[in-house]
Amino acid sequence: MKEFFQKNATGIGIALLITVAAIFLAPFVPALNGIMMALVLGIIIGNFSRLPKGLAPGIGFSSSKILEFSIVLMAFTINIQDFRSLGVANISLVLLMMLIMMLATVWFARRLKCPESTGHLVGFGTIICGSSAIAAVAPGISKNQGDIAIALAVVNLMGSVGMLALPIILAPLGLSAVDSGVIIGGTLHSVGNVAGAGYGMEKSVGDLAISVKMARVAMLTPAVIFFTYLVRRKDVTSESTAKFSLPIYLWAFVAVSVLVSVVKLPTEFTGFMGDSAKFFLSVSMAAIGLKVSFSELYRSGRRAIGFGAILFGVQIAVVISLMLLFKIIF
Repeated sequence: MKEFFQKNATGIGIALLITVAAIFLAPFVPALNGIMMALVLGIIIGNFSRLPKGLAPGIGFSSSKILEFSIVLMAFTINIQDFRSLGVANISLVLLMMLIMMLATVWFARRLKCPESTGHLVGFGTIICGSSAIAAVAPGISKNQGDIAIALAVVNLMGSVGMLALPIILAPLGLSAVDSGVIIGGTLHSVGNVAGAGYGMEKSVGDLAISVKMARVAMLTPAVIFFTYLVRRKDVTSESTAKFSLPIYLWAFVAVSVLVSVVKLPTEFTGFMGDSAKFFLSVSMAAIGLKVSFSELYRSGRRAIGFGAILFGVQIAVVISLMLLFKIIF
């Protein structure tokens, strides 16, 4: 234990200091939450200062193990029971949309000139719930932590654009509140994006949009497992000794999310764990930012933005198509 602290304490301390600064500064920059602010500060500090090599082990620990720990804590905020509040049609729409988009993400990532791991992270964040989804799946499918920073930036950019654009596009079309709510809740990236766009139109749109969005969030656990398998299966050879296996943190994530769905835990406790998850996620994002170079962001970011825009457009088309189909079926 003493050796661990001697090796990692200073690097972890730097990530913690950046996180505290990010929490303080975030309220003054509405476009960035604390998690994104920690990432941005980390990138700026990492590129404009020469950090001592002795910080590397602690920064590496913060960007990997603390990230995994934050994901386990995040599971306390996910209750699969939330899925039951929607009708059969909306549940079917969400499940089918997620399946189609996960397959589409892998297909597009292979064929478009976007680095596959970056494309996978952008796709998963688009499909489920933005930053949290990227953080949850990243350790299992990406070995390059720069991909996480790029994916977070792209998904937050697309979510912000969509939050502003969708109400403007939908309002003149004369759609019902139900249709508008399903489109907004089924396509926008974060809960904040959905709330901003939905309630920006009217309360009934916002209420349904949030319900659809929370159904997507509730499916994070099985989606992480399936998508991790989908991405990693090509790395599994035909040898009898080669088997697909989930990382330990994902087993813990699954166990906690099942516990929360089966056992009614105090709201104060789950709220505290959720806040703790955000804090530790911010620490890991600060550390990841310290390891990302501007040249890497520029090189991969341009393609990732185009990839994210294409996927967002495809997701909107898929949701509208399924919505029209289910009107015929149901």
